[in-house]
Amino acid sequence: MTWFKVDDTFYGHPKTLKAGNAAVGLWVKAGAYAAQHLTEGTVPGVVAQLYGTAPQARKLVAAGLWHAHGHSCDRCAQPAPGDYVMHDFLIYNPTRARVEDERARSAERQQRARERAAEQRNQERNPLDPSANRERIDDDPSPENREPSANQIEFPEDIAGQGDPSQRDGMDPSRSPRPDPSRPAVPPTEVQQASYGPTPAVPVNLRPLCDALTAAGVVVEWSLAEAEWFRLEAIVKRTAVPALVDHAREQWRRARSRPRSVRYFLPGWTALPPVPTGTPTSPDADVIPLDAARPGRVQRAADLFRTAALDDPKESAQ
Repeated sequence: MTWFKVDDTFYGHPKTLKAGNAAVGLWVKAGAYAAQHLTEGTVPGVVAQLYGTAPQARKLVAAGLWHAHGHSCDRCAQPAPGDYVMHDFLIYNPTRARVEDERARSAERQQRARERAAEQRNQERNPLDPSANRERIDDDPSPENREPSANQIEFPEDIAGQGDPSQRDGMDPSRSPRPDPSRPAVPPTEVQQASYGPTPAVPVNLRPLCDALTAAGVVVEWSLAEAEWFRLEAIVKRTAVPALVDHAREQWRRARSRPRSVRYFLPGWTALPPVPTGTPTSPDADVIPLDAARPGRVQRAADLFRTAALDDPKESAQ
């Protein structure tokens, strides 16, 4: 983008006052046109007719702000018949060659800046990897990017490792994901800890949730990162499996596209309230037999009859 420069005393110049405001308006518009199209002050006749009138153009010529074909000013170029040239345009404005040269240098500087920025980004990725100069192509976006924004909720502190000691603090060495080299190797069938390797399997303590989801028709992948396995364990510890299955089934029904990973349900499960400790549906509650917890109608009627018989002597005698 180029600029059409106007002297700060132009408003009171005798030529400006002689031409009048209407003709000066045509002069400004034609000057901006010449600066944009790099005409070096030449104003085509069609442009003068488009932005002004013939009397206004004649006033500019009479005032000495424009020159018509056949003028005698030795500082200005000679326009074609029907065109005009702005007086002393190149004194205040650059030539076409200068503008094009500056544009070329600017484009070269921008190209060098982009190359330096790209080289710096590649070095920041991996300064020791020779393949870092290759462009990074993400063919398959990560599952996190495919989750709806509505599920991006805050992770409460009660399952963020704030309530109980972390499983990696040495409280329970058998739960550590790193094997102990001093212990003998255990057959794979006897391993009870979660596998947090590159292709993790579902941990034993999360298998009930996996089986319940599969039985409910919610079939998803269970490939999670190490931190996500610990997060899911904390969720199951504080929330009943049936509540998690019901919530996942509802999210499964409302999803616009079929969820592919169990990671899709983690934000929603995180927001569920914890089940009170000791309730029949809490994870640490004992199973209470139905007959002991809620006697049947016949049993309650028999107990009431037996109590009434003991209180009434006549009923006892019969």
